[in-house]
Amino acid sequence: MNKLDMLAIKMTEYDAGDAGRIQHFIKVHSFVRLIGIGENISEQELFVLEAAALTHDIGIKKANELYGRCDGLLQEQLGPDIAREMLSELCFEESEIERICYLIGHHHTYDNIDGADYQILVEADFLVNLYEGGKGAEAIKSAYNKIFKTKTGKELCRLMFSV
Repeated sequence: MNKLDMLAIKMTEYDAGDAGRIQHFIKVHSFVRLIGIGENISEQELFVLEAAALTHDIGIKKANELYGRCDGLLQEQLGPDIAREMLSELCFEESEIERICYLIGHHHTYDNIDGADYQILVEADFLVNLYEGGKGAEAIKSAYNKIFKTKTGKELCRLMFSV
C-alpha cells in the first residue's frame, strides 16, 4: 500500500462514523487527480496535491468539538496541525508536509491563489461542494466565472452542471 492509500485509510479512521465527510474527501481527491493529470502537473506536485485533497477538511472535527461550528476559517486554522501529525506518522517528507499544510490552511481563501496545486484543490472542492450543497444555476454560474481557471476544471464544471 502506498502513502496516499495509507493516508486515505487514516483519514477514514479519523472521520469514522461520518460517511458524508469521508465521501466528501474521497470525491475531492478524485477530482483533484483528474484535474491535475489534465493540467499536466508534475508527479511530485500531484502527489502533494492528492495528499492535500485527502486531508483538506481535517480541521472540521476539532472545530465542531471546540466551537460547535466548522466554518472555513476555523478549518484553515485548526487543520494544519492535525494533518502535520498524521503526515509525519506516515513518513511524508517535511517539504511535502509544509505544502500540504499550507494548502489546508488556505483552501477556503480564494484570493492570491499561488500555484497550480492550490487552484486545482479549490476547483475540485467547489465541484463537490456545488453538488453536495444543491446549489442553483446562478451560484454555479458565478463560481464558474469567479473560481474556475484551469481548462480541465472548467470543462468538468460545464459537463457536470451544464454551465
